Amino acid sequence: MLIYIADDEPNIRNLVAFGLKDEGFETAGFPDGTQLLEAIRRRMPDAVILDWMMPQPDGLAVCRKLRESEATRSIPVLMLTARGEEIDRVLGLELGADDYIVKPFSVKELCARVKAVLRRAARSGDSSGQLIEGGGLTVDIARHSVEKDGRPIELTAKEFDLLAALMKNSGNVLTRDTLLNRVWGVDYYGDTRTVDVHIRYLRQKIEDNPDEPKLILTVRGVGYKFSETG
Repeated sequence: MLIYIADDEPNIRNLVAFGLKDEGFETAGFPDGTQLLEAIRRRMPDAVILDWMMPQPDGLAVCRKLRESEATRSIPVLMLTARGEEIDRVLGLELGADDYIVKPFSVKELCARVKAVLRRAARSGDSSGQLIEGGGLTVDIARHSVEKDGRPIELTAKEFDLLAALMKNSGNVLTRDTLLNRVWGVDYYGDTRTVDVHIRYLRQKIEDNPDEPKLILTVRGVGYKFSETG
């Protein structure tokens, strides 16, 4: 499997590449976002590791571009950065990163996280053809598409999986831990704050008024549920 590594520090690129190659991965490294995006146009990787603060476009901008394009939307993205504050993690996740690794880091842990996001991506791609409808929304699992009242809604891969999980259990409350396990997998290293971040971003796209949600309801102290009557 091919992993692209974008970081302006050669030592970091080489360290990550060495660790991944030792685990059997093929790798290619790039010093900036421009060269990375050009490489993706030539050959699609199985996952991308992005440095936040590399030369323009930086890691966040690259992540945004990947999530905006249908061709690259499902590529797993791991953000590798020295910025470890909660607000930075939240921003990275909101823009579609599948995982967030803070420097300095363990190469073994990074390799484990790469394997984890690849497993989650594989499980997501195994979904059989199925339509889920409710609250004016139509989710097509096979086509990985969402419509609201006939209008296409653009979601990231994780937002799509989260919405599908909630709609499949319409009317039932799913705890944050349950959603974390179903959407991110039991081997995910993050915490339940990840679920809250994605719920907030999802509401902005599917709710008429995100501040007063009617479709995805919060059950205080427990989790979330989907309401078909929204």
